[in-house]
Amino acid sequence: MSLPRLDLHGRRALITGAGSGIGRALALELASRHGTLALTGRRPEPLAETAALVAKHGGTAHTITADLAADGEPERVVAETVTALGGLDILVNNAGNVRAGVLDDIDVADIRAMIQLNLVAPILATRAALRHLRAAGARHGHAAVIGIASASALVGSPFYATYAATKAGLTRFDEALRRELIGSGIHVATVYPGPVDTPMMASTNAGSDLGYGLRPVNEVVAEIVAGLEARHIDIDTQVPERLALQELNARDPLAVDAVLAPKLGQLRAAVSTHRSI
Repeated sequence: MSLPRLDLHGRRALITGAGSGIGRALALELASRHGTLALTGRRPEPLAETAALVAKHGGTAHTITADLAADGEPERVVAETVTALGGLDILVNNAGNVRAGVLDDIDVADIRAMIQLNLVAPILATRAALRHLRAAGARHGHAAVIGIASASALVGSPFYATYAATKAGLTRFDEALRRELIGSGIHVATVYPGPVDTPMMASTNAGSDLGYGLRPVNEVVAEIVAGLEARHIDIDTQVPERLALQELNARDPLAVDAVLAPKLGQLRAAVSTHRSI
């Protein structure tokens, strides 16, 4: 028996990393469905900009400035969200950071920052949100947890080892959680964006010649929302060329090694500046 489409209309949602990029674009999509949103991020000014745009798109927003990598912050953000919104229907674990480069050139502090924000924070935020999401799921059956992972969770890219590990960890967390929540009315979905034209990508010099051509964020988010409404559990927004590499990796990973080997020096130089921490 097929489930009804996920109804995103009028939902109370918490979106992490909502000051720009995918987080902001998702906020506007939910706002156009008259959502009531809690927006969190590290800097108040971009959050205020997103909140103003949410209002223009038909939604309402409450902003929470927070560093989700800090002790106790995921729990505080969820508690403030529930107080402000009167409950919670949707949690979007979107906040993330990246530091690319040869592993032994990356500072330990940057490694820990990726693990804390990309993996530990969404686990703790989800843990804090679950009883509220369960209540919503029991009431209307359209609650959701959405993890914004990465193409790197599916194909480990050189010079992104720690980042790939955190995003793969988020993927398995979502999968296990989905099975834990069968029958709860909570839909769990994981999103796999390739490179997207967002501020997170501003510091990289890798372009389409190295497989890092940027997709417009609004196109990617439109695909994410369509996938959510169809209750897809895996939403892959990569371009065809990257999807082909993903297929090859599943079939013959050493063939991917051979494809990437001639480009390693060029890729290393191009991504060495990529840092959003």
